[in-house]
Amino acid sequence: MNGDAHARFRALIKNRLAELEAEDRLGEAGQATVELDQQAVGRLSRQDALQNQAMAKATQARRQSERKRLEAALRRMDEGEFGYCEECGDEIAPGRLALDPAATRCVDCANG
Repeated sequence: MNGDAHARFRALIKNRLAELEAEDRLGEAGQATVELDQQAVGRLSRQDALQNQAMAKATQARRQSERKRLEAALRRMDEGEFGYCEECGDEIAPGRLALDPAATRCVDCANG
């Protein structure tokens, strides 16, 4: 893979990391503690709020997982290992990396 492709993938990864950061800021309110004031919020409304809070926390966990995968991809770039399958060592197809720049296995090994 040439330097232009690396630069393009690095920019793609950095853009996605910035998007995740923005999504984190938007999702903070949904993770806030749900108040127990039964007078202000009925029992069913509280259950809805608790469910929304749980979904917001699960979404945050997925963003954190994606962030770790993308940061690992940046480290592989710095180490010269980006774009190569961790199992067989073959080059990962650029189309696959365009869809998921954090991919660590080629299509054959992933389907394996």
